[in-house]
Amino acid sequence: MIYVHIPFCRSFCTYCDFYSEVAAKCRGAENERKQEELFGQYADALVAEVKARGQEITDDANTLYIGGGTPSVLPLYVFERLLEALRECGHGGPYDEFTVEVNPEDIVDKGEDYVRGLLDLGVNRISMGVQSFDDGILKFMNRRHSAAVAREAYAILENAGVRNISVDLIFGLPQLSNNQWKDTLKDVLEISPSGRRPQHISAYQLSVEPGSMLARLVEKGRFEEASDELCERQYSMLCEALVRAGYHHYEISNFAQPGYEAVHNSAYWKHIPYVGFGPGAHSFSDMSRCQCNTLVKRPLRQWNRPDLQAYIVDPLSVQESEILDDEQLILEKIMLALRTSEGINAAFLEEYCDPQALARAIEGGSLVRLAGGRIRIPESRFFVSDSIIADIV
Repeated sequence: MIYVHIPFCRSFCTYCDFYSEVAAKCRGAENERKQEELFGQYADALVAEVKARGQEITDDANTLYIGGGTPSVLPLYVFERLLEALRECGHGGPYDEFTVEVNPEDIVDKGEDYVRGLLDLGVNRISMGVQSFDDGILKFMNRRHSAAVAREAYAILENAGVRNISVDLIFGLPQLSNNQWKDTLKDVLEISPSGRRPQHISAYQLSVEPGSMLARLVEKGRFEEASDELCERQYSMLCEALVRAGYHHYEISNFAQPGYEAVHNSAYWKHIPYVGFGPGAHSFSDMSRCQCNTLVKRPLRQWNRPDLQAYIVDPLSVQESEILDDEQLILEKIMLALRTSEGINAAFLEEYCDPQALARAIEGGSLVRLAGGRIRIPESRFFVSDSIIADIV
């Protein structure tokens, strides 16, 4: 598993706390030259990091995910240079799943040729941030596209030949009524002019993240979060509508047509090692190096500080890491696995959880036993999964 973080956005969404720098849509030769220089410097640093850390990529790495930020602000040559560096390390694909995140306005601006260029590079999955089909909600989120542009972008993706498209939505805003959310769910299922529904839909409850514009609005008393009752109702509407439409609800926030479950993201929930490149990217390994430079079986989390300028100067200078202890590792395994419809091995849960709390959760229906010796949180309790997990660990 390989993740690459693109630290550029055209503007900052109200709710977002992911690391990025503004990449303004340039007008004028001088500004455009400076922007291209910055993209080139980022590409140079990214290539240098991949070459320096390529040995961390495992031989069974079968997915590449380019996220951000907004990868679709970049010209195609940046992706080409990344893939060339990965090929030199022996990990240039083809990948079982190669995902690139895009924004609708970029796809409309750049057109089908840009999308075909991505496909020619081996991309076989596109994740598009739509978030809403209500223009008022989009304006509040500081999104740069309208509902009409989102539909146009989707048509461009399909016409260019993309056959695995994921769409992101957000619910749980205080100004988003249940009727508006119902319309949004209808709109996402009907977004394709060809009549094909999105192969994958991710839907996230709006949360106030530290450092986001939304957090500052809360601090100033200019925004109040939606009630738990509203959020739970909208989550129930989401589950009902998408399951009724034939989607597999395989993770708390993710729904797929059968066979289109995200391979890359599913590996995160299974605690499979991955390597992250770019400023702000994280990595996880089940091996680390001791002082004698030999590999030992100790779980390692590594990350790059979110500092683009320092990264450009020396991509290895922003690296930080920590060794995970047994307690951290066990807790992460439980929390990640119980987010999914597959759940977790019952024997593992019984070994590390409070037996009385576990028995109460099963008796009360917060956990259910599956065939094959696994335990999961039922879909009807997904919304309160955090409290269920807190009760048993």
